[in-house]
Amino acid sequence: MRRVTASLMAAGAMVAGLTVAVGPAQASAPAAPAAAAAASAASAPDASRWTMQKRFAREVVRRGDRDKNPHHIEHVTELQYRLKWVGAYHGPVSGKFTKATKKAVKKYQRRKHLKVNGVATHKTWAELIPQTVKARKQIPRLCKQGVGWHICYDRYRHQVTLWKRGELRNSWLVRGGDRGMATRTGTFRVFLRDKDHVSSIYGTPMPYSQFFSGGQAFHGSVKMMDPWQDHSAGCVNMYIEDSRQLWSMTHNVNLNVHIHGRWDRYARAPSDAGTARMNIF
Repeated sequence: MRRVTASLMAAGAMVAGLTVAVGPAQASAPAAPAAAAAASAASAPDASRWTMQKRFAREVVRRGDRDKNPHHIEHVTELQYRLKWVGAYHGPVSGKFTKATKKAVKKYQRRKHLKVNGVATHKTWAELIPQTVKARKQIPRLCKQGVGWHICYDRYRHQVTLWKRGELRNSWLVRGGDRGMATRTGTFRVFLRDKDHVSSIYGTPMPYSQFFSGGQAFHGSVKMMDPWQDHSAGCVNMYIEDSRQLWSMTHNVNLNVHIHGRWDRYARAPSDAGTARMNIF
């Protein structure tokens, strides 16, 4: 289970999920017995191995997991929102993987003909995330048909989508700027990156910052627990793990940015009321 460490400044190996190739055996090594050879083959790198760079990747989430604080997010809140949007979950968005949440995961897995175990596996997320990307027709055309990498933020729906050569790679739940500090709309390009950035105005850590317009950036939030609670000071707040994932996928590419949608005035909406408003595809 991936967790964000308490020390943001020590978040060294930021490219989470990358596999490390094992070098070939030395020529002088004696031939291994059949059993050892089989074990070696089983442990060899597999091109199809799951990593955080895979499409729609998320960590595995199971019964007992919970979103404890911004430094320990297990993506239970996100899971509950997305299960609500497909009609599989009807309980509160609590950030706790309860018995009802497990039941909802099983319901969704049966619907998608997946292994029914009540665990939000990589395959479960790979079905659930693209199905719950909202208002696709309103996502800018350049995101869906553009060349290279594009990231699109829908201010009203608290939704970020990442595209590569017109293919949707992933989507995350986020929050944007408050009244008077709303995230600026328009087309931009990331011009500065700093994985250990600290705000010079607020003194707040902004891990994995990717700046696209003045002081506005995509970055991990040390305060956000629920994307529909409160606002930022203008930046696009992500869960810290999600910002690290985005960084690992895009830190060395030209990233085009598209901010669209009307400003969302809801700073703190009750989960169920918010779901009714957000359930718009």
